[in-house]
Amino acid sequence: MADFRLADRLATLPPYLFAGIDKVKAEVAARGVDIISLGIGDPDMPTPDFIIEAMKKAVERPGNHQYPSYVGMLEFRQEVANWYGRRFGVSLDPKTEVIGLIGSKEGIAHFPLAFVNPGDLVLVCTPNYPVYHIATGFVGGEVQFIPLVEENDYLPDLDAIPAATWDRAKMIFVNYPNNPTAATAPRAFYEKLIGICRKHNVIIAHDTAYTEVYYDENDKPMSILEVEGAKDVTIEFHSLSKTYNMTGWRVGMAVGNASLVAGLGKVKENVDSGIFQAVQEASIVALRDGDDFCRELRSIYRKRRDVVVAALNKVGIACRVPTAAFYIWAKVPAGYGSSAEFVTAVLEKTGVVLTPGNGFGAPGEGYFRISLTVDTDRLEEAVSRIANL
Repeated sequence: MADFRLADRLATLPPYLFAGIDKVKAEVAARGVDIISLGIGDPDMPTPDFIIEAMKKAVERPGNHQYPSYVGMLEFRQEVANWYGRRFGVSLDPKTEVIGLIGSKEGIAHFPLAFVNPGDLVLVCTPNYPVYHIATGFVGGEVQFIPLVEENDYLPDLDAIPAATWDRAKMIFVNYPNNPTAATAPRAFYEKLIGICRKHNVIIAHDTAYTEVYYDENDKPMSILEVEGAKDVTIEFHSLSKTYNMTGWRVGMAVGNASLVAGLGKVKENVDSGIFQAVQEASIVALRDGDDFCRELRSIYRKRRDVVVAALNKVGIACRVPTAAFYIWAKVPAGYGSSAEFVTAVLEKTGVVLTPGNGFGAPGEGYFRISLTVDTDRLEEAVSRIANL
């Protein structure tokens, strides 16, 4: 059988972070070890019944079995606009400022195709979701990583980026609430970022999939679009995955500047055929009727967060207390040479799957991430095993 050489854009890629973790996890499980997976951020709880019932009804409608709209049915886009209005006070035109996505990852990965030419500079705040820089590399863009460090509350130091760099940059990827650090961004940061990007004509691509996982009703994460002038330069990516336990449904949205939304739509016309319409109809119900469910879900994650933070503190492992997202960002204990060394030791000796901080970028070295995606008993068991390592 012929052995075909991969295209350079694939051959030079490092192994996808979570795929590598799954490989080691399978090897450990094969030894009969009880695995507790706190690695991938995939909610363990089911999609709520009211959404499933809406899906069942939608699947039975023959009209939903045909090709859907590339950009999303207007009713879905209208409900996204309605939800943004209620949640953030942001006004969106569903016809021009909203597009449906087959999950936010799809939209983020395709977006550079619309606006980044070979050699264009894209700024990526890191540690980060790997898709930002991988998608940029696929289209020949040049990536410059902007470090996010604890001393600056995991916000990029915008003043440290030279004016010449801003002049060259085509786009900047930002993500708050942040994965992996769970940091959030204040209004003042968004105002400053928008001002710089408007001045230098830089696109802001904001990944905001975790805004609905927060722990204080008086401190809800913002949409960047709440800030005056944001629509001039911003596209914001959102998802129903974490909000309604719908990761496998593959449904999300991008909203904001009409020309940016249209550019992404042009790509989608040529590379996919849109979201299964039954999923869109069920998603309309989720967005319209899901507020009570979200409050219950946040309560569950709050209890899990408190259990893990208390357990880590008890064994002397320093960590941030997140105000949003279902991740704990913690420091690797003394005695380990790297994040990867610690995480590998934990997995091999205890069966607990963690994510090494450096897997999200160089500034993540010395940290590890815990996903709060198992119940409290298993979380307590996991930290207990780590403590006895």
